Amino acid sequence: MGDTNQQSRYPLDQDSGIDLKELFGVLWAGKWLIGGISALAAAVSIGVALTLPNIYTSSALLAPAEQSGGGLSARLMQEYGGLASLAGVPLPGGGEGSRAQLGMELMKSRAFLGEFVERRNLLPDLMDVEYWDMVTGDLVYDPEIYNYESGKWVRDIGPPFQPKPSLLEAHEEFMLILRVSQDMQTGYVSVSIDHESPIVAARWVNWMVEDVNAAVRAQDVEEANRSISYLKDQIANTSLAELQTVFFELIESQTETAMLTEVRPEYVFKTIDPAIVPEEKSRPSRALICALGTLLGGMLSVMIVLIRNYASSDPDAGKMTV
Repeated sequence: MGDTNQQSRYPLDQDSGIDLKELFGVLWAGKWLIGGISALAAAVSIGVALTLPNIYTSSALLAPAEQSGGGLSARLMQEYGGLASLAGVPLPGGGEGSRAQLGMELMKSRAFLGEFVERRNLLPDLMDVEYWDMVTGDLVYDPEIYNYESGKWVRDIGPPFQPKPSLLEAHEEFMLILRVSQDMQTGYVSVSIDHESPIVAARWVNWMVEDVNAAVRAQDVEEANRSISYLKDQIANTSLAELQTVFFELIESQTETAMLTEVRPEYVFKTIDPAIVPEEKSRPSRALICALGTLLGGMLSVMIVLIRNYASSDPDAGKMTV
């Protein structure tokens, strides 16, 4: 029985097996087509790689700034935390983690990025850069989108868009080049920006860290001043000495918060490693683009040769012909 099974298996292998000699013969017969398509794919990939501008990445390493609240803040949190919550008065010492998370989310928000682009006048460098001239160090703009001489936007675009890009467009474009991440083990925050100019990339990262610190600092100062005004009103409206004592201590705490906030420029993030001008591009990898383009062209040409040969084969023959 074993011999019978073995004999019955051989014809199946002979009928369904791939004739490698015949396959190589088909590919050899179509060598000129394979070579031509591969060469064309290589030329196209080289052309694409050469037209892509260099992109540089600059990044900064940040640490959540330590929040110094002092002994008064800790004591107030224990003794008067419940009362302060009822009164709507936040006490200092909220923790580095929450403030760092606030800063990270603020960096990616539409409101902050819109103000950042407007305040720093980044719109032309964000929305209309063709390439960076390495020799002169200047950015080259597309004249059909932005007229650098007159400072006017001239792009031809239909409603609801305007010649000048909106802040929503700027936010979407910025999110393509901005990366903000935090190491869960160390707590360190990394901020990086991609741009055609390495100088611009480094400048924007440092500006962003500076502006985030300033924005959160201004919010906390405003909040502390509102709290102080509220507590002063409560003191004027109560005759209980014990409550007045509590309110005076809360005012002292809020005054301490406002004072410390004003004198600390690195309020949210402390810069461990500032952004510097990169010397080498981060992308594109032109060699990889050319290699992948040529490989894909070669695979496509092989498929075309095999399909053409199969389509022209005699269906009764049951195998390919050269």
